[in-house]
Amino acid sequence: MTDHALKGSVALVTGASSGIGRATARRLAASGASVAIVARRADRLEELADELRTSGTTVLTVTADLVDRAAARATVEQAVAELGRLDAVVNAAGLMLNGPTGELTLDDWDRMVDINLRGLLNVTKPALPHLLAAAEDGPRQVSDLVNISSVAGRFAAATTAGYNATKFGVTALSEALRQEYAGQHLRVSVIEPGRVDTELFDHRDRAAEDFAAVFGQIQPLQPEDVAAAIGYIITNPRHVAVNEIVIRPTEQA
Repeated sequence: MTDHALKGSVALVTGASSGIGRATARRLAASGASVAIVARRADRLEELADELRTSGTTVLTVTADLVDRAAARATVEQAVAELGRLDAVVNAAGLMLNGPTGELTLDDWDRMVDINLRGLLNVTKPALPHLLAAAEDGPRQVSDLVNISSVAGRFAAATTAGYNATKFGVTALSEALRQEYAGQHLRVSVIEPGRVDTELFDHRDRAAEDFAAVFGQIQPLQPEDVAAAIGYIITNPRHVAVNEIVIRPTEQA
């Protein structure tokens, strides 16, 4: 899908080295946006950047650990300095370490808090002034902050306590910011996917087996399915704000 709905705008996408972040960068580039793609794996970012540049997209790659507050701020400032503005931020970086609570460690929980919540906060706070400026003087007269939560940010379940805590936090943060900035034409949206075929399930031994035990052999969503929802949110006209999307595989109860 190629269109020009976002021509002249700039989007920053975290977690862009794989999964939903990678698919989102492709989707927004296809709509005409320049993209700043951010992750810790430089080789993956450069591979994606080469692909997008081939189709004429302006791309900035930033290798950064967003858990580092200074690095996150520098990432936002670099995007604005090199691409000229910031019209959309998609916080897609995430980590899931689920399993019996007795088997998980405090370090496991800390890592999820760091990546799922603290990293998101570290990017969002310095991005807000630039998003508000874009909503005021940009060609579209609106800007977007899209946070990737999870169905685990709506429904708690056994063996997912730490992940639930971080994703409930993302969902709550998104709604609070939405209310605060709605009058300034900064649209804040949260997406809560069910099972998606990404590397999220590769971060812990037995994660795939645990999932199969709960959900069976259902056909999962693909990252592109979630990216399509993000594209829908951001390309809507100024007067349309999609606040929240829950998206699951058809077979996931």
